[in-house]
Amino acid sequence: MAGHSKWHQIRHKKAARDSKIGKIFTKHGKLITIAARDGGGDPAMNPTLRTYIQNAKADNMPNLNIERAIKKGTGELNDGTDFSEVYYEAFGPAGVAFYIHVITDNKNRSFGSLRTLINKNGGNMGEAGSVGWIFERRGLLTVELPEQADLEVVELDLIDCGATDLVIANEDQKAYVYTGDQETNLVASELGNRGYLVTQKELTFVPKQTVVLQSEADIELVTNLIDLIDDDEDVQNVYTNAEFSE
Repeated sequence: MAGHSKWHQIRHKKAARDSKIGKIFTKHGKLITIAARDGGGDPAMNPTLRTYIQNAKADNMPNLNIERAIKKGTGELNDGTDFSEVYYEAFGPAGVAFYIHVITDNKNRSFGSLRTLINKNGGNMGEAGSVGWIFERRGLLTVELPEQADLEVVELDLIDCGATDLVIANEDQKAYVYTGDQETNLVASELGNRGYLVTQKELTFVPKQTVVLQSEADIELVTNLIDLIDDDEDVQNVYTNAEFSE
């Protein structure tokens, strides 16, 4: 069930995040603020907020930053910022589809910045609906693997708990478990009941069809554009349907 292209993207994403800790905290903070704004600042009563706090702590975000983000959402700390969530659609080099999750306090600034960036790097912005249909929303769980785990047993366990797909990264002692978007919490709970530690839960977008990149030139162009988009302060996640050949 482990797909090379997905693991490549996970490694690529992890490497980018590891080098930009400050930006990671900013991204977590925006999600926490929106969750607190929409569902209240009590994690016990707001499961979305509880999940985002768990994810932020897994990335070592300080408690002070988390508390500040919650207070921004509840209005206790009003800095005049009002965030909106939006998804932008684009086509990149080699016909690769880009689905870009943005949280911003200025949609015009974010759109203009992304359009300029993408146009300069072999792509173009798409109309609403031009790319979104390619992607399916799924749950994604990061699971810590026991030391010296029998990977065949682990894989069967994860499938039995409700995984619809998975990637086992043995060198990092982690498994990345995909679920239906409505079953994420249920699968996480079942994994916990079986003794597995779920360190992160998130919703992601998985392509229903992919574009296989064969040449090093295309791979470099696409990965470079992913990095450039991800560097934008308003971008939360970049999803593509690129599949990297061996």
